[in-house]
Order: sequence, then C-alpha cells, then structure tokens
Amino acid sequence: MNNSNKTLYLVRHAKSSWKFPDLSDFERPLNSRGKRDAPFMGELLAKQNILPDLIISSPAKRAISTAEIIAGKIGYNFDSIVHESDLYLASSGTIVEILAQLNSENSVMIFGHNPGLTVFNNLISDKYIENIPTCGIVVLKLHNGWKEIKPKTADQIFFDFPKNYTNRDGK
Repeated sequence: MNNSNKTLYLVRHAKSSWKFPDLSDFERPLNSRGKRDAPFMGELLAKQNILPDLIISSPAKRAISTAEIIAGKIGYNFDSIVHESDLYLASSGTIVEILAQLNSENSVMIFGHNPGLTVFNNLISDKYIENIPTCGIVVLKLHNGWKEIKPKTADQIFFDFPKNYTNRDGK
C-alpha cells in the first residue's frame, strides 16, 4: 500500500550541559545554548504551520525537554508526547522498528540522539548529512508508508539547524 503522504521530522535534542559530572548521561539537562536554540527552532516550525499528528521522544532529559519546548511553540499538547524508551541512543534499525508500529498518522516528529538520527537519515534519505547538529531538524517525505521504510525511500525536503542563524542574539 502506497502512503506517500507520510512526513517524518527528525529532531536531535538541543545542546546539553556537562556541568554536573555526577549526573548520568540520561539525566543531562539542556545548557543555556540549548534553552535558547530549542524555542528558536520551534518558532521557525510554527512560522511554517508545522504541527505533526504525533510527537515521539526519547525520555532522556535533554530530548524530552527539547520536545516539550518545541511542542509548546508549535501548539502541540505536552500530554500527547509519547515517551519511547527505545529512542534513547537508538540505532537506525531501532528507529525503523519504532516507526513500523505507526498506523494512520500522516506526520510524525521524533526527538532523539546521534549517531542514530544521522545514520537513519543517511539510510533512508536521498541526501547525505555528515552530522545532524544539536537541535537540527530534518524533514523527510516517505515514498511509502511507515511499515515500508527501506534504504533510499525518502526525499529530504528540509534540513536546518541553529548555527545557520549565527548572527541572532550576537552569537
């Protein structure tokens, strides 16, 4: 069945803090740059009237914080964010498995980590990305449905990240 109207948003968590060495990797919070970049990227999405049917996030503090900030900017209900433990440091294969469980959603935004997100993009997309930077967003149009994700079955229609806007706020 061809469901070529499926849109997938890959969002890497915003910049996290290394200030607290006693915290586990899972518990690392956003740093000041991450707290600035996430709302900025959320506003860019809001200006394009992007509102996915579903947001799925790694439950790691830096990922869920990024998901909640961006959800707030685009008008997505926080309580509807799905916390998916398998997205924490997921491989591209795990991301494919998570997406294969979807059904009727036409647009899904996932918040996760590298290297998994970059490797996943490079597996399914028509465009190679060296690295999805923190708070980077990739938008893919799938050729088929969620259950038919295979190598090179998506067109990358958008790739943006905060450092493309280096002159904002004097940074």
